Amino acid sequence: MSKKWTNEKLPGALHYVTGNVDKRRQIFSNQRNCIAFLEELQSLKNKREARLICFVVMPDHFHLIVNPRDGDIQTWIAELKSLSAKRLVQANANGFFRKPDGENEVWQESFKSLALWSGWLIWQKINYIHQNPLRANLVKSAVNYRWSSFKSFYGHECEELLSVDHEWWYSDDVAKLKEAMKRRAGGASLPDMRK
Repeated sequence: MSKKWTNEKLPGALHYVTGNVDKRRQIFSNQRNCIAFLEELQSLKNKREARLICFVVMPDHFHLIVNPRDGDIQTWIAELKSLSAKRLVQANANGFFRKPDGENEVWQESFKSLALWSGWLIWQKINYIHQNPLRANLVKSAVNYRWSSFKSFYGHECEELLSVDHEWWYSDDVAKLKEAMKRRAGGASLPDMRK
């Protein structure tokens, strides 16, 4: 049985990711927690070279689209969750994340990841991410939700903490993706990479 696309190291692929807070607690209703998470996200983007396409931080989960340079989405997200958990535990020193056994638990163990292979699917996920606060009735317009990349993505002025990359791929990604797709029987067509 072959590995799922989501389990493969795929340099050049954009990945749509969802991560949930343990017990779906609404920790991101607190501005301090949002800032701590986003600082770790931006730091990791630079440390483990990745293109951050878009994101939203909802009260109890996050969505993002990212292109890790090495294609290793599992390690990239594991590191994001680990680093942000440490920061969130520090920011909430009252023991908010402490379990009865004394351990801290911020995130649900797993996360959902989907490699995006078509232009249509990429744009569907971008729109889903930016519209998420509206569907949750948190704001009346996506531009008004502070904890998303909407303003940066569409070229409005925004703070550095909320910025995203406007170049989605690295120069050699097309060749890497074509090679990955050759290895797969009946692979999907490549997305339009002229963005």
